[in-house]
Amino acid sequence: MSCGLFAQESGEWRVSKGQQGPAFEVVDQSGNRMTSESLKGKVVLINFFATWCPPCRQELPRLQKEIYDKKKDRSDFEVMVLAREEGWDKLNPFIQSNSYTFPIYPDLNRGVYGLFAENTIPRNVVLDKEGKIIYLSIGFSDKEFDKLIKTIDKELNKK
Repeated sequence: MSCGLFAQESGEWRVSKGQQGPAFEVVDQSGNRMTSESLKGKVVLINFFATWCPPCRQELPRLQKEIYDKKKDRSDFEVMVLAREEGWDKLNPFIQSNSYTFPIYPDLNRGVYGLFAENTIPRNVVLDKEGKIIYLSIGFSDKEFDKLIKTIDKELNKK
């Protein structure tokens, strides 16, 4: 199964909590590069999704409204939404039809996704300000998403 409705504990991760997040680079539509190294000093939410995935389509409106809209102006927080195996041809209409404003990046060959996992979306990863993994989730449920928000808030409130 490559699209999961319910969050689950799973051995399907290539990373684990407490370890340093893998080094990666993504490019936005304007050609601007974002590297994992440039994210140090920020709490980072990385979301992996696909436009065709029903649980992803359930999760992204909550990500927009409850995380991005509330925290986008913080200099110590970054959201990165990566589209697994999809390019701008699919992303642009999807972004427009859903009025999403969070940063979305194509991950055409699973270059970034493959560093974290082998299969199943949506997935969420939260990195602390040192780039260490503090949260991992697979699939989507409201309860798990609430836990994601609490993890981000707790990390952002650390002195």
